[in-house]
Amino acid sequence: MSGKILTLQMIYKEGAEILEHAGISDAKLDAWYLLEYVTGISRASYFGDPKREVPKEQAESYREVILRRAGHIPLQHITGEQEFMGYSFLVNPDVLIPRQDTETLTEEALKFTEPGMKVLDLCTGSGCILISLMKKCHGLTGTGCDISEKALKTARENGRRLQVEASWIQSDLFEQISERFDLIVSNPPYIRTGVIEELQEEVRLHDPWIALDGKKDGLYFYRRIIAESTGYIRDNGALMFEIGHDQAEDVVRLMEEAGYTQIRVKKDLAGLDRVVTGRYNKE
Repeated sequence: MSGKILTLQMIYKEGAEILEHAGISDAKLDAWYLLEYVTGISRASYFGDPKREVPKEQAESYREVILRRAGHIPLQHITGEQEFMGYSFLVNPDVLIPRQDTETLTEEALKFTEPGMKVLDLCTGSGCILISLMKKCHGLTGTGCDISEKALKTARENGRRLQVEASWIQSDLFEQISERFDLIVSNPPYIRTGVIEELQEEVRLHDPWIALDGKKDGLYFYRRIIAESTGYIRDNGALMFEIGHDQAEDVVRLMEEAGYTQIRVKKDLAGLDRVVTGRYNKE
C-alpha cells in the first residue's frame, strides 16, 4: 500500500486481494470488517465517498491487521470482540470464540428460564451463554464455572461490561459447586481428539485446545456432566447441552440411563442436530 495518495477503495481492494490469495474464506467480508475496525467508517460513509484519502498511519495499520488475518489469525482475535445474541463479547486466545451454533443452545435455554431461577453454566469460557441468559431473562441467579482461570477472567470482564452480576468459579466441572440449580447448561469440549488436526487453522491453532478436546470419542465431558449432574439439579430441573452434529443419539442414551426424561433434540439453522435437553425428577 504505497504511493502518495491512498484511498479507502484502494486499501480495501488490496486488503481483500491479500486475504483471497491467502485462502481466507469470506475474504471480502473480513477485509471490510478490518477496514471498519481500523478507520471506524460505516458502509454508508464508504460508499458515499470511496475515494476519500486515508492517512498514511491508518493505511499502515490496516495493512498490518490484514497481514495478521492472512496468517489465519481469527478475525475476532484481531478485533478482540465477537457479537453473540445481540451483545458484544470480549474474546481472546484464552476462550472459545462464540459461534452461531451456540445461540441455538441459548435460545432453547431461554424458553425454559423464568425470573428467580438458578442457572449453572459449565465450561463457561467467555461467559457468553450465561450472560446472554441473564440479560434477556431478568431475575436469574447465575453461576459460571470453568477449569481455566484465564477464561474466567474474560468472563468476569464481559459480565462487568454488560452489567451482569454472576458468580464465576474456577472448577473442574462440579468439583467446587455445592448448590442445586433449576437449569444446568453447557457447551463442553466435544470434538474427538483425532479430528482436531483436521479443523480449520483458525480453530486448531488459535482456539484453546482445552475448549475443543472431547477426548477419544468426543463424549468424555457429556459422560461426566450427566453422571454428576443429578446431585446438583433441582426436581424438574433441566439439563441442556450443545452437541456435535453426530452425537445426539449417544447423548440422549446417556441422559436416559441417568434418569432424565422429556429428552428432546433441537436442530440448528443448518438443519443439523445441535442441542439436547432433558428434565430430571428424583422420583
